[in-house]
Amino acid sequence: MSTVPSLPLPTIAISQSSQRFPVRRIYCVGRNYADHARELGNDPKDLPFFFCKPADAVVASGTRLPFPSRTSDLHHEVELAIALNEGGANVPAADANALIFGHAVGIDLTRRDLQAEAKKAGRPWDMAKGFDHSAPIGALREGVPPLAAAISLTIDGELRQNGNLKDMMWSVAEIIAALSTYVTLAPGDLIFTGTPAGVGPIRRGQTARGEIAGLEPIEITFEE
Repeated sequence: MSTVPSLPLPTIAISQSSQRFPVRRIYCVGRNYADHARELGNDPKDLPFFFCKPADAVVASGTRLPFPSRTSDLHHEVELAIALNEGGANVPAADANALIFGHAVGIDLTRRDLQAEAKKAGRPWDMAKGFDHSAPIGALREGVPPLAAAISLTIDGELRQNGNLKDMMWSVAEIIAALSTYVTLAPGDLIFTGTPAGVGPIRRGQTARGEIAGLEPIEITFEE
C-alpha cells in the first residue's frame, strides 16, 4: 500500500509572538482602488471581484525567490492583507470586524502577460495569479487595521506605488461582508484587499519592498 503523504500547514509570522498563524485559504479582491482600475483600463465604478491563491503561496519577508516560470512580465501589487480568526456566511458589514485576527502588508505577484492572454481568450486567471510564491506577506499585527495609513512599494529603493488605505473603494468590513455571500469564511482565511496605482514589472535580481505605516514591511528578492 502506498504511503499517505503528511503535508505541512502553511503559516505566517505574528508580530511580537512565537506563535504562527495557520493559513486555510487566500482570497484577493480586484479593482478596489479607482486609480489602479483606471491604469488597467477598467471602469472604477465597477464592483470589485474576487479571485484566489493557494494557501502555500505565502512567502515570508527576507526570502530570496526563484523568478517565476512562463512569464516575461511579472508585476508587483502591494496590498493590505487581513487574517481571520472567525468565519461565517452572509456576515453583515457591521459585524465583519469581529472576525479579524490581524493585518499585514502583502504583495500580490501577477504574471501580467498570462493574465492578458487569459482575459483575451475569456479564460480563468488561475495561472496568472495563483502560482508558486505568489503571495509574499509580512508579519501579522493583531487587531483591526486603521481606516487610513500610507501604503507603498519600492523596487531596489525606487518608489513605484504610493497610496493610502483611505482610498479603498470598499472598506475592509464591506469586503468581508461581500465575500461571505459567495463562500463561508473560516478561521485561517487571508484576504488581500486590493492595490493602489503604480503596478509594474519586477526583473530578475531586483528587490521589492512593501510597506504600510505601523506594520512590519515585506521584502523579497528575485534570483538572477
